[in-house]
Amino acid sequence: MTTVDARRLFTERSDGYDRFIRAVLYPEGLRAYFFASPVLRHTGLRVLEAGCGTGALTLAVHDAAARRGVSLAALDAFDLTPVMLERLRARLARRGITDVALAEANVLSLDALPPGWRDYDLVVSAAMLEYVPRARFADALAGLRARLRADGTFVLFVTRRNPLTRLLIGRWWQSNLYTRPELETAFHRAGFRRVRFPGFPLAARYLAPWGHVVEAE
Repeated sequence: MTTVDARRLFTERSDGYDRFIRAVLYPEGLRAYFFASPVLRHTGLRVLEAGCGTGALTLAVHDAAARRGVSLAALDAFDLTPVMLERLRARLARRGITDVALAEANVLSLDALPPGWRDYDLVVSAAMLEYVPRARFADALAGLRARLRADGTFVLFVTRRNPLTRLLIGRWWQSNLYTRPELETAFHRAGFRRVRFPGFPLAARYLAPWGHVVEAE
C-alpha cells in the first residue's frame, strides 16, 4: 500500500477507525505503556509523534506526562490525513489542551515539517508505519531517527504478523504486518544502535497478540 492510498483509506473510514480502536481498548493500552515506561523520565522532554491520527497516542503521552508530573517542553505531532488532524484538533479543544502542536506531513517527506521540529528527546509512533511501502520502511525510520537528539529514544507500536492480524488488520485495514526479525533488520538499516522489544505492561497485555513494542536508540 502507498501513502496516497492510506490518506484515502483514513479519510473515508475515520469514524470506523475511532470505533475500532475503542472497541479493542487500544487507547487504554497505550496509556498503560506510558504510565509504566521510564521513557517519560524527566521534565523538559521534547516529544514528536509520527502519524497522530485522531489522537490515541497523543493523549496517552499527554496524560501519562501529567500523571507523572513531567512537564513537556514540546509535544508535536503530524499526520498525512487532514480529516484525522481535524478530529484530533476538536478532541484537544474539547479537553482544553492547548500545548500540542499539529502539522500535516508525510513521514517520507519530513522537510515539510516546521523548521524547529528537530532535536527531540523522544519520538513515538503507533499503527502508522505499516502504511509506508515495505521498500521504504527503513527510510521512514531513518528520517525519524534524524529528528532525535544523539541520546534520544524512538518508541514504535507496530502490528505483528500472525493469523489474527492478517484477518483483522492486514485485510480489513489494508495494513502491512511485521515480524520481529524484519523490524530488527529495518531498525539497524536505519542507523539505530540498540533495539529492544519490551512488550506491553501487564495492564495492557491484551494487546500483545496485536503488536510489537519497539524501543530503539
